[in-house]
Amino acid sequence: MFPAAFEYHRPTSVQEAVALLEQSGGDAKVLAGGHSLLPLLKLRLAEPAALIDIGRLPGMTGIQNQGGELVIGSLTTHATVATSDAVKQAAPLLAEAANVIGDQQVRNRGTIGGSLAHADPAGDLPAVILALEAQIKAVGPNGERTIAANDFFVDMLTSALGESEILTEIRIPALPSGAGTAYLKMDHPASHYALCGVAAIVQLSGGNVQDVRVAVTGVGPKAYRATGVEDALRGQAANESSVEQAAQHAADGIDALGDIHASTEYRSHLARVFAKRALNEAIARARA
Repeated sequence: MFPAAFEYHRPTSVQEAVALLEQSGGDAKVLAGGHSLLPLLKLRLAEPAALIDIGRLPGMTGIQNQGGELVIGSLTTHATVATSDAVKQAAPLLAEAANVIGDQQVRNRGTIGGSLAHADPAGDLPAVILALEAQIKAVGPNGERTIAANDFFVDMLTSALGESEILTEIRIPALPSGAGTAYLKMDHPASHYALCGVAAIVQLSGGNVQDVRVAVTGVGPKAYRATGVEDALRGQAANESSVEQAAQHAADGIDALGDIHASTEYRSHLARVFAKRALNEAIARARA
């Protein structure tokens, strides 16, 4: 199927892109790498009147370490994130997840900002960004604002971005010293979207879990923090028994999705299984 007809704009600045979005009255889509949007257009699940191509805007790519905080431009590709030494050192969880997004073509064209703005419930990066407690910068008609990751993912394919806002930057705070991280998923064999993906960060003190963050994607209508797991494991001994018990809360309170690929019961089961696996791996890496 071919996309419906649309106008095409290629602005030369963020301000021009924002102005075009405002003029569209909510009937335009932003195009970055295109690997999230183009399939929707081809299936006519999205029929915007205009596409605003920001893929060549200057100053929106690159990775920097500023005072211990990792700063990533929104047009930085998944491949660049996955292979960046700065990311591997400061946020290995992000590099690990970026390396398993889609296939090589998707990673070479898809962008971190486009993936987050798309807010796909089966995307890999939303869970990772939640676990890392990132800050997301957006620019709109009223200037810049910063959105905490916990507030960014609103519902299925819906983020906190306003209809005339553009995501420009992701800021990731430094991890606690000695923290172990892991991202594990069961993916669809064709698309490699996550039927369930779990991002885990564990900080140890002695033999106990001093702090823990767990985020899940692919299970509910949006990525979420598994606070029940975190509360159950924090302060407990870092052993398989404690992890097993805590992981049972991975789908608590979640209206799990069900479709031809996985039932609601199976997705909930996967959340518990992969929470256990990711936590055990994060603990092993923290000890190493």
